[in-house]
Amino acid sequence: MVPVRRTALVAGILYLVTFVASIPAVFLLDPVLNDAHYIVGSGSEGRVVLGCLLDIVNAVACVGTAVALFPIVRRQNEGIALGFVTSRMYEAAVIMIGVVSLLGVVTLRRDGADGADTDTMVSVGRALVAIRDWTFLLGPSLAPGFNALLLGYLMYRSGLVPRVIPLMGLVGGPLIIAATVARMFAGQDRLMVLAGIATVPIFLWELSLGLYLTFRGFRPSPITAGLAVPA
Repeated sequence: MVPVRRTALVAGILYLVTFVASIPAVFLLDPVLNDAHYIVGSGSEGRVVLGCLLDIVNAVACVGTAVALFPIVRRQNEGIALGFVTSRMYEAAVIMIGVVSLLGVVTLRRDGADGADTDTMVSVGRALVAIRDWTFLLGPSLAPGFNALLLGYLMYRSGLVPRVIPLMGLVGGPLIIAATVARMFAGQDRLMVLAGIATVPIFLWELSLGLYLTFRGFRPSPITAGLAVPA
């Protein structure tokens, strides 16, 4: 396998890992996110811990996609490529803040808090969940817009993939950024329909990019000239 094809394969698989990890996590974390009295309840916390673990996997895969692609896309524009890596690292860092806040809820649920009444525990739990809600808005909701603009530009100009794929990112990036900023002012529970519509192009962009890189690899491009040397 030539190095360029291997790079595409690693990046594509990591993109698909972000889907495999993040989508089940939404359902696994539902009890702690939507039950205000979860922190004072009883039973196993394994479901929530597993959801947090999947979010960690998602964060690591986010950074991995940028690291894998950087040696290739930097040949198109190193500054923008570095911006893409930074944006992915920001997204992963914000995801980790949300994971820590939910694991804090799990710890308090397991051990309780000496001298704290139920109302206090519920208030603390809601505060930690609110932190996680904001990290989700500022991380996995906002950052993909910038990721799509940066990497979409690099992929479109370089021709490494069919241009219809980065076009979805270039269209969806501004949409999801605008929808996320609007939700910051209007409230996270509002404008959900707008947010859902804005998410569709980003979802298709990342999924199609992951599938294409995994099963087809990069298309011939001037920026890969001299790199396709047998390992």
